[in-house]
Amino acid sequence: MNANNLEQEFVDLLEGNQNILHKICKLYTYDAASHQDLFQEIVIQLWKSYPNFKGDAKFSTWAYRVSLNTAISLYRGKKTKINTVEWDQSFLNIRYEEYNATEEEQLNYLYDAVRLLSDVDKALVYMYLEDKDYAEIAETLGITEGNARVKMNRVKKKIKELLIKKGVI
Repeated sequence: MNANNLEQEFVDLLEGNQNILHKICKLYTYDAASHQDLFQEIVIQLWKSYPNFKGDAKFSTWAYRVSLNTAISLYRGKKTKINTVEWDQSFLNIRYEEYNATEEEQLNYLYDAVRLLSDVDKALVYMYLEDKDYAEIAETLGITEGNARVKMNRVKKKIKELLIKKGVI
């Protein structure tokens, strides 16, 4: 496949799945500037990794994994650091759609509670809310399906306790 076809294929897949990136950015950042920075870094990491994407998993599953690893590495100070690169915005003309948080104001309490969770638990909640089945959650997080179910039950209880504590429920 030539470079132009590869680029267009990537752009099409990314545009169809960019909501994944926005939601991960919302979970791991606290302001619009950080959201945009993380979004851009995730796109860069996805593009750099795309030639190695074999299609063994769905594009969305692969994008979750790369996006979560990028967010965790950049915003949680893990040992694995990602080298950022200068990016010529004109190289990939990906249509960026603003993520309007005010449209999802009813989720702000939930996001506040989720932000208090560990990085893995955040990823688990996010994928659960996206209606991913436990098999896909387990594959993305590199855990067993049974472990994903147990973790999710514990996380639900923890979120409920946090929301009760805040007087939301």
